[in-house]
Amino acid sequence: MLAPGAELYAGQFTGKIRKSLKWGMAQKAAKDMTLVEAFKKLRACGFEGVEPSLLGHVTVENADEWIAASKESGLIIDGTVGGRSDGLEVGIDLTKKLGGDSMLVVLAYPQDQPLQQTWDSSVKRMKEAAVHAEKQGIKVLIENVWNTFLISAYDMARFIDEVGSPWVQVHFDIGNMMRWGVAEHWAQVLGKRSVKLDVKEYDLDRAMNEGMRKGFDKPLGEGSINWPAVRTELAKINYTGWAAAEVKAGDWDYLADVAKRMDRVLDL
Repeated sequence: MLAPGAELYAGQFTGKIRKSLKWGMAQKAAKDMTLVEAFKKLRACGFEGVEPSLLGHVTVENADEWIAASKESGLIIDGTVGGRSDGLEVGIDLTKKLGGDSMLVVLAYPQDQPLQQTWDSSVKRMKEAAVHAEKQGIKVLIENVWNTFLISAYDMARFIDEVGSPWVQVHFDIGNMMRWGVAEHWAQVLGKRSVKLDVKEYDLDRAMNEGMRKGFDKPLGEGSINWPAVRTELAKINYTGWAAAEVKAGDWDYLADVAKRMDRVLDL
């Protein structure tokens, strides 16, 4: 029982942001466990959801095992990762079967063809996919990645607007754009186009001194991202939804620490 006048702590996004993680982060720790056991451990670590890949984790053949593990453990498969343009409809259907509500997509950038051609064909493909996505109730979410396509917040916003469907939006990776930009500025420009978040850290000093990918080798909250500024922009759009950790794999104590760090940087 609380002492008189004491209150339980509630952060700015408590009850608004739910914590998920990429399944690849837990594979090492879960190697000798059943899927149900691993899902229960992730719940104990503080996660409510998990996002498996369609490029190696979940298939049509093993989907029932994932569905059963989710139901028994209470860990939600909130979305999937790895949709590709040549199989978007299949990925949407599998995501629906798993009980998720979104599929993360990385757009291809073939550098042997004109950029405008890539833009036009990508917009066309996303418009086609949007029709099936709406029928299934699955959001197709474009992620900002390091393939040098859509590396400006304004480019991403323009692309989404040109597709022109509420079923094609953004899976906003808060760490990825730090190579080229500022996280809170991306959040500001994208606004409500950001439907889900990927959470990772990036340290600019380490990247400059040791190599670009080394910038990710900093624990959440200890790098160059201005998390309070990011939260300010998310609050402006009244962001609610899932945020998935996307950092290196580790043991269960490490994963529990990641969940706690998410609480701090997102003020949960």
